[in-house]
Amino acid sequence: MDKQMINEGPKEKIWTKDFVLIVFANFFIFLGFQMTLPTIPLFVEQLGGNDQLIGVVVGIFTFSALLLRPIAGHALETKGRGFVYLIGLSIFVLSVGSFGFLTSIALLFVMRVVQGVGWGFSTTASGTIATDLIPPARRGEGMGYYGLSGNLALAFGPALGLSLTNGSLSFQFFFLICAGLGLIAFLLSSRISYKKVEPQPKKTNAKLDLYEKSALRPSMLMFFLTVTFGGIASFLPLYTAKEHIGGIQWYFLLYAIALMVTRTFAGQLYDRKGHRAVYIPGTMLILAAMLLLAWLPNSAILYIAACLYGLGFGTVQPALQAWSIEKAPLNRRGMANATFFSFFDLGIGTGAIVFGQIGYLFSYSSIYLAAAISVFISMLLYFFFLYKDRLSVTEEG
Repeated sequence: MDKQMINEGPKEKIWTKDFVLIVFANFFIFLGFQMTLPTIPLFVEQLGGNDQLIGVVVGIFTFSALLLRPIAGHALETKGRGFVYLIGLSIFVLSVGSFGFLTSIALLFVMRVVQGVGWGFSTTASGTIATDLIPPARRGEGMGYYGLSGNLALAFGPALGLSLTNGSLSFQFFFLICAGLGLIAFLLSSRISYKKVEPQPKKTNAKLDLYEKSALRPSMLMFFLTVTFGGIASFLPLYTAKEHIGGIQWYFLLYAIALMVTRTFAGQLYDRKGHRAVYIPGTMLILAAMLLLAWLPNSAILYIAACLYGLGFGTVQPALQAWSIEKAPLNRRGMANATFFSFFDLGIGTGAIVFGQIGYLFSYSSIYLAAAISVFISMLLYFFFLYKDRLSVTEEG
């Protein structure tokens, strides 16, 4: 049965001092990250790489983040939220700042692995910190507001990054600017009063704990959706350049604006109606966007695809993240967030690497046809989960 919000008494406050700080810290770290998103492929190309190498360099970042998220989830419950977050931000700043001084793809590959470690720690921690600060009855709404900080960064980051690197600014100075934005996030996050974690009793003969079971369903659905993002982040700037279609900066801006629009209502809709009210409409929009990108005759279609993708992803992502922690015990929220973002990262990394091979062997348009198939698989999986739930209710009755 879908979750319903109980409206009894006055609403608890979301916008506390600490919540404002985590929102702004999240904005600056995401701005530094988003500025590198469309420019890393261009940097790899400048170093002499092809589509296959671009996919690997982009994808390895997410895979290293993926491997570290379970460790981050455990550390959040044992070492504390602030410790994990500040360590992650520090690693991110140092790794991104080093990019411009690298002269080979091999060294860039290594430092992208290091960057993934920092990203895995910092984003797992920040999502957990945000859920700690949001009243449970307003979690979908609060996570929507929290996600707006990342969406605002997305509104300006990719376009700003492309504008700076297409101008007279060197990659060396550009990556130092991105690292500086991460440093601002570090300074802001050092002012947060973090929730104290109660030490958990050690379990004897405990199995290796890599995920939170209650978060698996929404995380699996998210995987097949974020595969599409691997194709967009890695190859859309190269695709539009090859097709002589201008306005790639506007694509990212329109996409982010559409994301922000949906964040204002999608979380509240989830709180009131549950995931059924947001998942199918959102995935249908994402599917339509992928098909339009596979076609892509002109800039107008590019802009329409950006709006559809932003509306769809902005509707689905906060709902699935809220769903992933909804049934997790209080002391397992960190691991639930780690599980969700592990699948999130795995989708992007898989998409970047697989689509790099598809683009190299076939065409850029084939990438987005494959991405549309991935969205369709997510939808089929969702209906399978609903069928299993209905079957369980019937058997219990």
